[in-house]
Amino acid sequence: MNKVLINIIRFIGLILLQVLVLNNIRFGGYINPYVYILFVMMLPFAMPGWMLLLAGFGMGLVVDMFMSTPGLHAGAGVFIAFARPFVVQLATGSKEPENVSDPSLSKMGSRWWFSYTVTLVFAHHFILFFLESFSFSQFWSTLWRIIISVTFTEILILLLSLFFIDRKSR
Repeated sequence: MNKVLINIIRFIGLILLQVLVLNNIRFGGYINPYVYILFVMMLPFAMPGWMLLLAGFGMGLVVDMFMSTPGLHAGAGVFIAFARPFVVQLATGSKEPENVSDPSLSKMGSRWWFSYTVTLVFAHHFILFFLESFSFSQFWSTLWRIIISVTFTEILILLLSLFFIDRKSR
């Protein structure tokens, strides 16, 4: 199947999962799973930077429209799209790993995938929750909320990554 079509289907599927299911899960106000960011994480390595930033903005903007949070998710989405090349370069030593066109659990291995996703999920949640509180007066409760939400989001992302395993690379 065409890679563009796969990414469009992934975008729609992750947004629908986020909006229809996960936005209704709030345990004590601390756990807020945001798995829609997996879309940006799984975009091809060779994607130009401006297009990556636009994808992060568009993804966040769609979530903002459904959640009535003007710009919070768009800002956090742009930030992880901006940070992604640096995280990839730290993890692999180059901007585009050899013989791999796009990041996935099956192509990059579980250790690399886990460190990659945890770093970007933490960056996303840190920006999102501190933009939401917009003060450091609630620093410890916001930090606790980030840690709990990152843990829960990462578990869901690892489970969802199993659905996106490329059968040809096995």
